[in-house]
Amino acid sequence: MKRYELLVFDWDGTLMDSAGEIVSAMQQAIQHTGLPERTPEQMRELIGLGLNDVLARLFPDLDTVAVRARIERYRARYGMRRSRARLFEPVRSALERLRDDGYVMAVATGKGRRGLDAAMLGTSTREFFRFTRCADESVPKPAPDMLEEILLRAATMPEQALMIGDTEYDMAMARAAGVDALGVACGVHDTARLRRAGALDVLDTVEQLPAWLDAR
Repeated sequence: MKRYELLVFDWDGTLMDSAGEIVSAMQQAIQHTGLPERTPEQMRELIGLGLNDVLARLFPDLDTVAVRARIERYRARYGMRRSRARLFEPVRSALERLRDDGYVMAVATGKGRRGLDAAMLGTSTREFFRFTRCADESVPKPAPDMLEEILLRAATMPEQALMIGDTEYDMAMARAAGVDALGVACGVHDTARLRRAGALDVLDTVEQLPAWLDAR
């Protein structure tokens, strides 16, 4: 009998190698809107949070609502660049194996719905995930709301679910929802930080997940 029935994945940095592209897009938006410059490290650190939280942490002395409005106007005028980010190389085979093993899979992401739908379309991965929740549909990480909504829709108890992510925000969301969490070291936060945030274990990539689950 499987210990977990539901696997909930973060997207950026966990399934998709997109951190560099996210930082580049944010830098471009900041430069074009005249906001104070921030380093790539400062922006990379916050990948996984909702946009309002990112802006509040990057620009604590500015009005978050006003800053977001400036960025949204920029996006409306210039549009969004087509993403060139790709899945981490072993992800697809791992998802196929997990599907064949009977796991229900879901995504809880700091992306907006439009961004996640485009990423899934571009990578042909929508078929793997029965449930998805985005930061513009719920209270974003590290609050437990996205994960709790997935649990409700999947009719799954917290102890039957596993959250897989690359940031301490994923670990914190899982902890708040009473769900076990597993880290992957291919994304934003390092192994020690993920363990301090409550990860049961830290894998190099999602490729190792089927074997890890088999050993439970």
